[in-house]
Amino acid sequence: MPSSTTRRDYYEVLGVARDAAVKEIRSAYRRLAVQYHPDRNAGDGGAEERFKEAAEAYAVLSDPEKRARYDRLGHAGVGAQPGFDPTIFADFSDILGDLFGFGDPFGRGRGRRPASAVAGADLRYDLVLGFDEAAFGKEVELRIPRLERCGACSGTGSAGGAPPRTCDACSGRGQIRFSQGFFTVARPCPQCEGSGFLISDPCPECRGTARVERERQIEVKVPAGVEDGARLRLTGEGEHGLRGGPPGDLYVVLHVEAHERWLRDGADVISQESISYPQAVLGAEIEVETLHGPARLEIPPGTEPGRRFTIRSKGAQRLGRSGYGDHVVEVRLAIPAPRELDDDEIELLRRLAELKETPVRERRVLDRVKDLFT
Repeated sequence: MPSSTTRRDYYEVLGVARDAAVKEIRSAYRRLAVQYHPDRNAGDGGAEERFKEAAEAYAVLSDPEKRARYDRLGHAGVGAQPGFDPTIFADFSDILGDLFGFGDPFGRGRGRRPASAVAGADLRYDLVLGFDEAAFGKEVELRIPRLERCGACSGTGSAGGAPPRTCDACSGRGQIRFSQGFFTVARPCPQCEGSGFLISDPCPECRGTARVERERQIEVKVPAGVEDGARLRLTGEGEHGLRGGPPGDLYVVLHVEAHERWLRDGADVISQESISYPQAVLGAEIEVETLHGPARLEIPPGTEPGRRFTIRSKGAQRLGRSGYGDHVVEVRLAIPAPRELDDDEIELLRRLAELKETPVRERRVLDRVKDLFT
């Protein structure tokens, strides 16, 4: 590269105007990257220098902050020093990968043998819990079918556990490289399917796949206070990997059954309780069923429908913490149907209406006849 005193203007290097948009700068760099890339100009030191120069210019002009400093102070504003810093190419893999089929502009690591180990797949199990089970926790036993390492061949896939032989088509690299013009393209080896190995004598137990399906019984402790949709992750309880790869994980997705009377709001449990008109007006003590058994609730005189009362520490256990949530009671007014009342009760209500001077519907003979048939 030229020294700092002779360093070319970055806009000149890319061939763009000083007010060029980022899209135009990117397009100019892509064009120069193709033209001067070392793979296209093998042994041409000048082309390599132009490629580095263009990449250095793009690293500055594509960054709004660096570009602003460069516009004000020139090369000194972006700390440009003589020599080549390869780290400025770290973000160019999206550009050069599209053009050449690999991420590193100088091909570092190309032709390197791919990792032969394959991680095992993750598994999912849907577990249905009762309302109480989710509130207080539970230990369950799950039966999980999964792929496990074949014991007959010790996971090699070869009969008797013999190690697989190196693929002669790709020499164990797992890739076949071929040229298209001045580009070099790598593709997975079709003979070994990218593994780099071949099995001459497959294991009869797993038929050369190195894994067999088995059903395992796994103990799972569901913590108290979980809610519908929560997931438990059991590390390493998924399918076994290949060629020494790590096992996957097991995800247990929890589904909490709805309760006929209660709702959950975090650790709190909510219920509705009906009270009569006299209880609402005069007050009463009622019994409320909670997760922890019956509890007494004092209803003060003059309670209006919809009012909420809290019974402390009678809810679900707090997830990951000590203590319990509350049981919240919402009262509603029970209005009986006329057919549920006898004549004395109806007469008392009419007398109350007269005292309160609130007119009510007169009970006709026809109404009494209808009640006999309903």
